[in-house]
Amino acid sequence: MTESHDRGRFCWYDLMTTDPVAAAKFYTKVVGWGTQAWDGPMPYTMWTNSDQPLGGVMSLPEEVRKAGAPPHWLAYIATPDVDATVAHAVKLGASVKVPPTDIPEVGRFAVLADPQGVVFAAFTAQNETPGHDGPPVKGEFSWHELATTDPDGAFAFYSELFGWNRTSTMDMGPAGVYQMYGRGEMPIGGMFRKPDEMPASGWLLYAMVDDVEAAAKRASANGGTILNGPMEVPGGDMIVQCMDPQGAMFALHARPGG
Repeated sequence: MTESHDRGRFCWYDLMTTDPVAAAKFYTKVVGWGTQAWDGPMPYTMWTNSDQPLGGVMSLPEEVRKAGAPPHWLAYIATPDVDATVAHAVKLGASVKVPPTDIPEVGRFAVLADPQGVVFAAFTAQNETPGHDGPPVKGEFSWHELATTDPDGAFAFYSELFGWNRTSTMDMGPAGVYQMYGRGEMPIGGMFRKPDEMPASGWLLYAMVDDVEAAAKRASANGGTILNGPMEVPGGDMIVQCMDPQGAMFALHARPGG
């Protein structure tokens, strides 16, 4: 059982895609990750950052594809008891996409949709929870952004489920308020109301790089699409929002000075 202090930490990131081999080549060139085959019962390749696994890439499951889901990233959030978390989430209005399931010698996970329909995963490690607390480093996911039809309702849900707290807000004018949240004082992401022109609510995950403009050029050169940016955000950080060649959305982030 994982320690309770891991509760609410983003700990693993899966890319579900129509072409895992091509996607692996794309992200290794753009973000600089390595890859490592998983010695398990199904085809699965792990992303590595400085030889440390942080997630994986796999084929988009047929049942998910038939349900109309495009290639996408799925974030896993740590909890000390995934079964209790699922039961609590359902009481709060969530629905279960994949019930609590064991991964031998790894842990137990479930996939849920929050009350607004956005999909995420909960995970309980058998031994040590992946990831770490404190500031992210190059190659790690550094920001977790939720576009949703009900920001207040979504924050209430995740706060109750994972203990997240409000950190600061940014007034985006007609676009509404951007609510940042964290575990303790350190922000780990933001939530905002989905604009009408955005096709669907969802999580957007930001990977940290040294130079956003250079990484965006690599993304374009390798078949990706730039959706927004590169641009500077308050505080001096640089971001760019992209789509990979198979259609999964992701974003890149750099701190001032790289």
